[in-house]
Amino acid sequence: QVQLVESGGGLVQSGGSLRLSCAASGITFSSNLMSWHRQAPGKARELVAAISAGGRTRYGDSVKGRFTISRDNAKNTVSLQMNSLKPEDTAIYYCNANPRNTWDAGPYWGRGTQVTVSS
Repeated sequence: QVQLVESGGGLVQSGGSLRLSCAASGITFSSNLMSWHRQAPGKARELVAAISAGGRTRYGDSVKGRFTISRDNAKNTVSLQMNSLKPEDTAIYYCNANPRNTWDAGPYWGRGTQVTVSS
């Protein structure tokens, strides 16, 4: 079965950095578009960053220039390097896999990892 397991969340001060990782199994990882989404309390889930099977990337406007998504097809992992973190980045971050390799969210989700940025 498909499993996406996020790690790397935690508590960090404003201006700090965190690196999230997502380990995937049960899918042909290299063929999937992988993405990170986040949901803050009382808000809708939003796209943070996505990377296609071919390595093209997209970012949400609020994280451009601060976050970087990358993938390692040999290890079936996708990572999100988050720099210059702000309190408004506080949310649960979810990993997503889309076997159609299109820019919308796919059917597979991880359970999420909490990121808390203190001011």
